[in-house]
Amino acid sequence: MSQVRLPILVLKKDEDRRLRAGHLWVYSNEVDTAKTPLTGFEAGEPAVIQAASGRVLGTAYVNPQSLICARLLSRHPGAIVNATLLERRLRTALALRESLFDRPYYRLAFGESDGVPGLVIDRYDHILVVQITTAGMERARDVIVEVLQQMFHPGGILLRNDTRMRELEGLTQENVVLGEVPETILLEEGGVRFEVPLGAGQKTGWFYDQRSNRLAMRKYVRGLRVLDVFSYVGAWGLQAAHAGAAGVTCVDSSAPALAALQRTASANGLQERLQVVTGDAFEVMQDMRTERRLFDVVIVDPPAFIKRRRDLRSGEQGYARLNLLAMELLAPGGILISCSCSMLLAEQRLQGILLQGAVRQARQMQIVERGFQCMDHPVHPAIAETAYLKAFFCRLPA
Repeated sequence: MSQVRLPILVLKKDEDRRLRAGHLWVYSNEVDTAKTPLTGFEAGEPAVIQAASGRVLGTAYVNPQSLICARLLSRHPGAIVNATLLERRLRTALALRESLFDRPYYRLAFGESDGVPGLVIDRYDHILVVQITTAGMERARDVIVEVLQQMFHPGGILLRNDTRMRELEGLTQENVVLGEVPETILLEEGGVRFEVPLGAGQKTGWFYDQRSNRLAMRKYVRGLRVLDVFSYVGAWGLQAAHAGAAGVTCVDSSAPALAALQRTASANGLQERLQVVTGDAFEVMQDMRTERRLFDVVIVDPPAFIKRRRDLRSGEQGYARLNLLAMELLAPGGILISCSCSMLLAEQRLQGILLQGAVRQARQMQIVERGFQCMDHPVHPAIAETAYLKAFFCRLPA
């Protein structure tokens, strides 16, 4: 790594303990601003992080506009986000994915867990979808693109920089296409060939993180009636149909997503077992409850209800309401697959919400399986937020 002379960011006394324990983030209230004012740094500027004792803790990039004002890149002084560092980290990340998957469809880089804080890359064979969420990585955008082009020679790169996380870093939202990126791409999972929207889709197009949980779902659905809520383009529901479900009802508020789902169903010969309902998930489920409809398997995989700590109470109420409705639509002996991608909702808390719903209905509940994010979303052991995905496979006996 290139050795360069960098400015110093000094921490207050005892505020170096988390970093010494393996964490990578520095919060703005941990900085000794009398010695090193944050206003003296540009957004994304590299710096050496120094404890109050003078001990060098490593190299980071700084953003004075963000609550997380610095993200550690290396324990060694002088490391910066350059082509050498990025290529080394991405080759390490690639080696893991190539050992796990036999085809080039996966999350190639997962931020801090892969040593590239603020950078997410999803690979769709010859197309790369990149999401940059921090000022430090935004500052290195051209270098990131250059390294990706040299490593993968992609047909196209889509910069999906339209996430709200960029606002917290003082960055604008935008989508940028480099090369040729199709509006949709075909992806095979669980025996189904899906039509996945890239630029107009959710997040980076496909939710690779649920792959292992969708595979686990297949053994629960044969010959049964399945309800897939927040279905998007049908990753859960259509794989359930392919696994032998007697019928699948998919619910989503996005008409374009459901149109893509129906095209995928037709292309895979699954349309006869499929029903789609366009509308707000809560309203649709309430209508189904009024109609006394029942399903043998109910899958709820909602977007994150809790994005910030101040959303915790209302978000938990949302999960409680959603799962109670799901249980009310579940036939005796049925299976509820309940997921949360809210990193601020602990697994035990979601389990408690599920238990409360079962008790409220005077029903027993058995947790028969637990799911986690797929292996291409590795967890940084010091950063709890990287272990964000929870899935419970619950049986409610007759």
